[in-house]
Amino acid sequence: MEVESLKIVPICSDSYGANTYLLVSLDEAFIVDPTVSVGAMLKAVEKEGASLKGILLTHGHFDHLFSLDPLRKDTGVGAYIHQKDAIMLTDGKKNAFFDFFGKERTYAPAEHLLSGGELLPLGNEKLEVIHTPGHTQGSVCYRCGDILVTGDTLFSNTYGRCDLYGGNMTQMRESLKHLSSLDGNIVIYPGHGEAEILSNALSSVDYLL
Repeated sequence: MEVESLKIVPICSDSYGANTYLLVSLDEAFIVDPTVSVGAMLKAVEKEGASLKGILLTHGHFDHLFSLDPLRKDTGVGAYIHQKDAIMLTDGKKNAFFDFFGKERTYAPAEHLLSGGELLPLGNEKLEVIHTPGHTQGSVCYRCGDILVTGDTLFSNTYGRCDLYGGNMTQMRESLKHLSSLDGNIVIYPGHGEAEILSNALSSVDYLL
């Protein structure tokens, strides 16, 4: 789907059903949540005739980070994460890997820390960083026009769990209310599952709004 000169290419993953997305404008690209193999991501970038500008993380859970370090090593690009989730990369007990497997997995620190409200340039476009705490303290959505990458804040038919490190149901409710103030015709691209119209996705959680 395209918004003016922005193109989003979903790259679905077999790893816990998490999605990786490629955002492209002109000859520049961002990878969002690197869950698939480095080869698959670089092939997608090459197919679009773009150069990789950076890696955007929607939050700090391990299932969205599988290829983070190998991709950084192979390309030299930096990772962007909200400052409140930065510790989840370096503390192996905070990124949910320990919760599921009883052992720690860590990643190199992020090169770029976000606070929400930034406009990240990409080709002809700018991606708005929307801080949406609840699933984690530093969960964010990335918006450009009628494209909204929601990570694990909002799925097509539910919201993200709030019972792991940094989760907070009160904050989730407020984040969903904030998303409900956006144009309902926006298309969401969640961290798991299929894309959906924002208004349809929010109708499944209207009891929280």
